[in-house]
Amino acid sequence: MLLELADWLARHFTALHLFQYITFRSIMAALTALAITLLLGPAMIRELAVLKAGQVVRSDGPKTHLSKAGTPTMGGVMILFAVTVASILWADLHNRYVWVVLAVMLTFGVIGFYDDYRKLVLKDSRGLASRWKYFWQSVFGLAAALFLYFTAPHAVGSLPVAETSLYVPLFKHVVIPLGGFFVVVTYFIIVGFSNAVNLTDGLDGLATMPTVLVSGALGVFAYLAGNRVFSDYLGIPAIPGAGELAIVTGALAGAGLGFLWFNTYPAQVFMGDVGALAIGAALGCIAVIVRQEVVLLVMGGIFVLETASVMIQVASFKLTGRRVFRMAPIHHHFELKGWPEPRVIVRFWIMSVVLVLIGLATLKVR
Repeated sequence: MLLELADWLARHFTALHLFQYITFRSIMAALTALAITLLLGPAMIRELAVLKAGQVVRSDGPKTHLSKAGTPTMGGVMILFAVTVASILWADLHNRYVWVVLAVMLTFGVIGFYDDYRKLVLKDSRGLASRWKYFWQSVFGLAAALFLYFTAPHAVGSLPVAETSLYVPLFKHVVIPLGGFFVVVTYFIIVGFSNAVNLTDGLDGLATMPTVLVSGALGVFAYLAGNRVFSDYLGIPAIPGAGELAIVTGALAGAGLGFLWFNTYPAQVFMGDVGALAIGAALGCIAVIVRQEVVLLVMGGIFVLETASVMIQVASFKLTGRRVFRMAPIHHHFELKGWPEPRVIVRFWIMSVVLVLIGLATLKVR
């Protein structure tokens, strides 16, 4: 929106050509989303308290969590609002990638909002049945995958198409054309990462900081993939138009930092499914567009670890009747071993920083 206005006014005020730079607009999107979240936070927390949309704590979980009962939840609404507003203000609204990521984020947010609303406001302990939650995640995930597939360029002869090929980090010339299988990969990345972030969101700020870090790193990949000179030099896929996603990732990082102001230990508000499902799906969608699915699994290793711990726990209990961890997801395992909650959170944050740096290092290690 502001880009179009600046283009029109630049005929009279040459300084407005600054708006053409993606880096400038990414920074402004981050600051805008941060400001919106900080301004909305207190009012949102008060409103959620009035609605009595408070956290429900499992009785079989760590006893230290009992004090969290009643903490306002569904705070992810302000993250989604801030990201949407900042993206519309600062991104190129003619870019299809911007719209598909926002659509994925908001549709998954609707799923999470309905689940949270039933559980927390209507006091229906079942919330949205798991099969229906997965069904609607699948519908929206497949819709995004099909859209990206059918709007991608078609192959010319035997040359692989960057937008629908799998790129393996560390190898400059390993490119696997996916063809129609691209839809399957995209579906699993979007839906899988949506649920992975949701599983991680169990401690104060635990999922928020890794989200900020991964968003920022994906913004770097998006900017470089959208610039032909940089992508050719680094040996990463060139995706025309992907650079605009740096604005969305900037907004997501800014909104995450703003939310962390209220979500840090001891949390005043939790993001709930409305935030976690939406953020995870958006990160997965961005990674697919910039063709960095494998790198996402590395940078988002905390989310992968949390998901794997649940899968291992369930499989082990069903097959052997024994539990591998004291409790899953794995952050609860460390709590039950006696780690204070802040120690678990900060150590997981440190691991996330290291994993994001490893992911960024793949830009030069080829």
